[in-house]
Amino acid sequence: MTKAGQEGRLRAAFLHLHQASRPDYPPNPKPPAKTMPSFPARRLADIAPFHVMELMARAKALEAEGRDIIHMEVGEPDFPTPQPMLAAAQAHIATGRVGYTAALGLPELRSTIAAFYTTRYGIDVSPSRIVVTAGASGGLLLTMACLAETGSQWLLTDPGYPCNRSFVRSFGGLPVGIPVGPASNFQPTLDDLERHWNRHTAGALLASPANPTGTLLADEVLVAIANFVRQQGGQLIVDEIYHGLTYEREVPTALRFGDDIFIVQSFSKYFNMTGWRLGWLVVPERFARAIEKLAQNLFIAPSTPAQHAALAAFAPATLSILEGRRQEFKRRRDFLAPALEKLGFRLAARPEGAFYIYANCAALTRDSDDFARQLLESAGVATTPGRDFGSNAPDKHLRFAYTTDVERLADAVDRIHRFLG
Repeated sequence: MTKAGQEGRLRAAFLHLHQASRPDYPPNPKPPAKTMPSFPARRLADIAPFHVMELMARAKALEAEGRDIIHMEVGEPDFPTPQPMLAAAQAHIATGRVGYTAALGLPELRSTIAAFYTTRYGIDVSPSRIVVTAGASGGLLLTMACLAETGSQWLLTDPGYPCNRSFVRSFGGLPVGIPVGPASNFQPTLDDLERHWNRHTAGALLASPANPTGTLLADEVLVAIANFVRQQGGQLIVDEIYHGLTYEREVPTALRFGDDIFIVQSFSKYFNMTGWRLGWLVVPERFARAIEKLAQNLFIAPSTPAQHAALAAFAPATLSILEGRRQEFKRRRDFLAPALEKLGFRLAARPEGAFYIYANCAALTRDSDDFARQLLESAGVATTPGRDFGSNAPDKHLRFAYTTDVERLADAVDRIHRFLG
């Protein structure tokens, strides 16, 4: 390089350093205003709040003021975690070695869950297909992160568990509600799926027992739906988090109808571990590695103390406690359902499982949301209005959770009777 060229480069470098030292000199130009990102992400506009949690917060605020509130709004068993499970967690915590587990969960817990499918359902499931998750919600997030593409459509029931719509939207999918009602006991039929399926449909997420209705999919309907989804090249996901809480008949797992079905399960409901935040997935073998990578990145690992508690969940002593509690839930349902009918509610669905009654309140109000709020404020009874569960006649329905003892349920019925005048 010539001397003149060297001097030119030095002058350019000096000019750059001089300009960079000025407070008004930007190292990078600002992008045009039209390309600035929008915060929060636009997907939030389509994600509604979980209204029952807000209603529960109001109920707690009234309690803090000294009011006696009967809680029938939230899907949380009122029973404590069984003692054998508490002891197992406490013994592990006492060692002081509460570190990460593998992303898919403790190997011994995965094997124990696989063995449970053999003893409870007569189904052989490899432990390699069991994924321990941070609650069933964590399992649903992993599932949709694995399966949902931007713009893919997923069929859900309406009414249905509200967060399922948000899980789909969080990964760019589009939830498509299938209106279900009394004619099919609030469960979808094969005809429903055939009518709603199109070239953009990627799969379906169904629940049995279902929230908010407590209804079950008939075995023959589930078989037909599984075959149809399979023929379309789609993916079927079945929420079985209320399994164990059925009252008239034993319910087979959907795994009986194909090993290509995603199963979502939970330790929250039947096992009384809501606050421990633990669940599991049974995944088709071909998705196991993809789910593992997602689990490593999104959660690292499920709660270690919760997993050690869950190791005792399937012990005979624990299952005996849980069976007694299932019988108590049945006693509550059998008291509450006819009591509500005497007050003027209609049972919109036959509650065969879970711990919910989905009641038609059209004879008592035109607006279930306003009715639920007045019932809370005036009578001290917390229920869940239909708006949480979809757009299928929400103003005509209330969900009652029988997650309190019969004496409190009787008190609630009496308060509602007085409220109605």
